[in-house]
Amino acid sequence: MADDRTDEQKINDILLREDRYKREAYNFVREALDYTVRKRGKRGHVSGRELALGLRDLAKERFGLMAKTVLNQWGITRTRDIGELVFNMVEEEIMIKEDSDNREDFDNVYDFADAFEKDFELDIES
Repeated sequence: MADDRTDEQKINDILLREDRYKREAYNFVREALDYTVRKRGKRGHVSGRELALGLRDLAKERFGLMAKTVLNQWGITRTRDIGELVFNMVEEEIMIKEDSDNREDFDNVYDFADAFEKDFELDIES
């Protein structure tokens, strides 16, 4: 039997059973996947590491100094959370995975404090 639910309806179903992450987190992971594919210039499988790095870059580009704060408000506090979001969407057939993909691919790709706080320098003129 075909699943006629839209991706948004599928995300609603995830949110009903899983409240660790906000709707914005799911939408941002999907945007980060598109961003990562565009950035590397070719289609095909995106690894967990590639997606985590792409999400970091997109968050810094979009939110600047507030990137870590915004992601944290959505429930994303470490790279493992990105994997949890992805696999929640895989279970609902919003995203697909290869047989070799697993949640652990997202473990410790980078430290959030290092990724979102160390690279920024404020240029304040007195």
